[in-house]
Amino acid sequence: MTNQFDSSTTTDDVLAGIDLHGKKVLITGLSAGLGIETARALAARGASVTGTARNLAKAEKAILPVREAAQSSGSSLELIQLDLADLSSVRKAADQLVAEGHQFDIVIANAGVMATPFGHTKDGFETQFGTNFIGHFVFINRIAPLIRSGGRVVTLSSAAHAISDIDLLDPNFEKADYDQWVAYGRSKTAVALLAVEFDRRYRKWGIRATAVHPGGVKTELQRHYSPEIEAAFIKQINEANEAKGLPPFQWKTIPQGAATTVWAAVVASADTVGGRYCEDCHVADINDSEGVTNGVRSYALDQERAAALWALGEKLADEHF
Repeated sequence: MTNQFDSSTTTDDVLAGIDLHGKKVLITGLSAGLGIETARALAARGASVTGTARNLAKAEKAILPVREAAQSSGSSLELIQLDLADLSSVRKAADQLVAEGHQFDIVIANAGVMATPFGHTKDGFETQFGTNFIGHFVFINRIAPLIRSGGRVVTLSSAAHAISDIDLLDPNFEKADYDQWVAYGRSKTAVALLAVEFDRRYRKWGIRATAVHPGGVKTELQRHYSPEIEAAFIKQINEANEAKGLPPFQWKTIPQGAATTVWAAVVASADTVGGRYCEDCHVADINDSEGVTNGVRSYALDQERAAALWALGEKLADEHF
């Protein structure tokens, strides 16, 4: 599929001329940054949005642009409580949606944490693995019957997946020394592999899944580390880029960062993005070179690794899908 989009494309560029009236979208993490912009752009084109948030009071203030867009387009906006770091909350939210008989055309796994200090979720999983992967793994699988044929699941991965493959034997850093960036990289590889295996399992029902890298965007994700740590990380990226003859790292705006998500959810064909990893509004090429650069590591698309991670997720969550 050929398009005119690139790293500078915004959500409004992607969705220009598109009518989403009648479409229903579920977005996790509707309390700041990319989640708010993704919801606003889709609601402005007529999509009805159901958003989740850990802190509903905070989210109610943040969603004003989404509510205004929904009112202007004649669509709707609903907010439910969901804490991905607590599987009892995950199950409660999923059960609520099922009981209410919701149906969705698009599910966007947007919520997440980044480079957190060492800690654990309520269920004892390492914070980033437990929140970014396990929470979404259980939630999406529990609401899978609500996704209409022809629907899409979009998971938000990151170029930081290049930092590390998953560790199926030590997912919670019980043996290895904890490193906040390695943990983040593992969790984002896991999120990419979730899309690979979900796509394999559900494509026979006409439901496809894809992972996206939004790009470097200034949001609340950066709150867990200092400007000095951030500068050192960007320096590493630029050194890797320079060695490959690539331009230096540049921050994206939030509308640019959310563009690939809405492109993969609405504009790209299912066969183009299904089971793939996307960036800058196109499917990424495999890139197994050193450093955090454009492209996707082959291990983040490995079907055997994806199946093994799925099995591990079922074991850890004590729930089979």
